[in-house]
Amino acid sequence: MAVKIRLTRMGSKKKPFYRINVADSRSPRDGRFIETVGTYNPLVAENQVTLKEDRILEWLGNGAQPSDTVRNILSKAGIMQKFHEAKYSKK
Repeated sequence: MAVKIRLTRMGSKKKPFYRINVADSRSPRDGRFIETVGTYNPLVAENQVTLKEDRILEWLGNGAQPSDTVRNILSKAGIMQKFHEAKYSKK
């Protein structure tokens, strides 16, 4: 089972709000998911993001692949750098 970390669109028409979910890559965008690990609100001036850092790092360690947009969000939050430092310090 290939696991992805990706955005799920919520909110009403022209007022998007996204949840960052861990899901099977075969499930639809707004369909079944395994766990919610954060939120993203692009309408606020500072692009409000809340993340469960420990859960995201655990999923990345287990092989989950973030989508391009989620990878950018995680990079700006510094989570991708922590993951790579932890990954390469073990060797």
